[in-house]
Amino acid sequence: MKKLDGKSLDIVSENVEKLKELFPEIFEEGKIDFEKLQNELGKFIDKEQERYNFTWNGKQEAKKIAQTPSTGTLRPAPNESKNWDTTQNLYIEGDNLEVLKLLQKSYHKKVKMIYIDPPYNTGKDFVYKDNFKDNIKNYLEVTGQVDSEGNRLSTNSDTNGRYHSDWLSMMYPRLKLARNLLKDDGVIFISIDDNEVANLRKLCDEIFGEDNFVGNIIWQHSIQGKGYGGKLSIHHNHILVFSKNTDFELGMFKRTEEDNKNYSNPDNDPNGDWRTGDVRNALDRPNLKYNITTPSGNIIKHPDNGWRWSKETLNEKIKSGEIIFNEDETRIIRKIYLKNQEGRVPESIFDGKKFGTTRDGTTELKDLFNKPPFDTPKPTLLIRKIMELNCHENDFILDFFSGSATTAHAVMQLNAEDGGKRKYICVQIPEPTDEKSEAYKAGYKNICEIGKERIRRAGEKIIVDNPDKDLSNLDIGFKVFKLDSSNIKEWDSDFDNLEQNLLDATENIKEDRTSEDLLYEILLKYGLDLTLPIEEKIIDGKKVFIIGFGALVVCLDDNITTDIVEQIADLKEEYETEVMRVVFKDSSFKDAVVKTNAIQILKQHGIDEVVSV
Repeated sequence: MKKLDGKSLDIVSENVEKLKELFPEIFEEGKIDFEKLQNELGKFIDKEQERYNFTWNGKQEAKKIAQTPSTGTLRPAPNESKNWDTTQNLYIEGDNLEVLKLLQKSYHKKVKMIYIDPPYNTGKDFVYKDNFKDNIKNYLEVTGQVDSEGNRLSTNSDTNGRYHSDWLSMMYPRLKLARNLLKDDGVIFISIDDNEVANLRKLCDEIFGEDNFVGNIIWQHSIQGKGYGGKLSIHHNHILVFSKNTDFELGMFKRTEEDNKNYSNPDNDPNGDWRTGDVRNALDRPNLKYNITTPSGNIIKHPDNGWRWSKETLNEKIKSGEIIFNEDETRIIRKIYLKNQEGRVPESIFDGKKFGTTRDGTTELKDLFNKPPFDTPKPTLLIRKIMELNCHENDFILDFFSGSATTAHAVMQLNAEDGGKRKYICVQIPEPTDEKSEAYKAGYKNICEIGKERIRRAGEKIIVDNPDKDLSNLDIGFKVFKLDSSNIKEWDSDFDNLEQNLLDATENIKEDRTSEDLLYEILLKYGLDLTLPIEEKIIDGKKVFIIGFGALVVCLDDNITTDIVEQIADLKEEYETEVMRVVFKDSSFKDAVVKTNAIQILKQHGIDEVVSV
């Protein structure tokens, strides 16, 4: 019986296999000859020491961390969730580095848009620990604000000699892993301030590719003056935008009443409302310099740079009525029809009055909590506008620096507006709140508690605020999962003595773990969506989980008999599925004979993949 692998997706192994398919001749005794690979790519190894290269102290370690599989899991927390059985949204508590690794199989190339608002490296507001020997342990230590020796963690102070290096080492593996989750037409938006925008641009050029740089949006986060202290009063942040592939194009913003206010129909044109447009060419085009003869014989001289169109095209526009003349036929007027305007092309400057400010974000939290439990939150309007540019009605949106859960709030708002079914995945480390803060006084001991409560309150408020809409199908729920070590003892064992540990193990599931804990770990290892419908059946007193309408069947109870195995095998015919995989606990079977017979019974029913954990 096959044993289920306890690690997350091994990115390195997958890449090596792809190289073997493309370039089998570069392998010698199972290892890559990189000089041969260079030759196959038509490149020669650059041995010059002086060349353009973006690097920092710790970069190689950051690369290694991105490639190291996780042996952790995500444990379900239904009691902290909302609408557990029906929701398609996820809220995950834990170090986002480990969580991103665990999502590699289940959400590979499924995310349409990523928005993140990472720590801005001011020297005050993010906890960073550069000991990556055990990231799950690191996460548990960070939540307790102490290191492995019990010493209090410090922030990334700007007096630290590795001030920029530490921040880049924190961001590199996370962005590397995040790229894998993007669909081929996916895009990432990253909020950042002036402290690291230059380094972040270079980092993203390397990870996403320079050709996939879409733009740098300047967002006016504050309209009010901030005084003067000998430097510029800063009113903006940057939002760097990168696509997964070069053939990506941003969409358009939905048109608003403000956008349409200049359109009217003074001449009762059957094509509807219109506004005037430019008829001159922006560049000097000698071949487009010709005079126009009006119906009454008047001559209209060409503008200095020429017309926008050829003479033939302009005459066609006159015939169709798109080009008309003024009353005395001394100039031409171009009509731009409202019905032909699909949307508004995005510009690189986001005005705070149109896209919201941090003050607007704070006001939104006041409406939900009375006293805002979170500083300088992003406004939902900003995130909604960004989603308008590339997110369709069924897309996944990921935010792995979730903070106060603005992204989740914005997804629900946009779905309420247009009837979409967009789904979010929010990830946040449960960083403790300051004991002097309003959040702590209100009972929120960590940031995750704030985020979850915001989603609960925001969803209900959206329904109350839209009594004229049928929002019965609006998904205002979320499933909570929490990062933890594996439910399986072997996967946490000393690997130097792994064989002996396996032989000695009689019960390999940790005592404090439930069958549901183990079930979701199995879903992660199989690469299945964590929100797939799960049906429970009781067969001779044993609980059987049926996932994906029979694609996967899991039984984690003890004392499994041959009769129970027979009934599980019958499920293949009941669900009429071509492929069914069955998973048992390694210690589930009544005895060794039943375990041996189980494989044969299932094979006779066309079930070839039988796995134990």
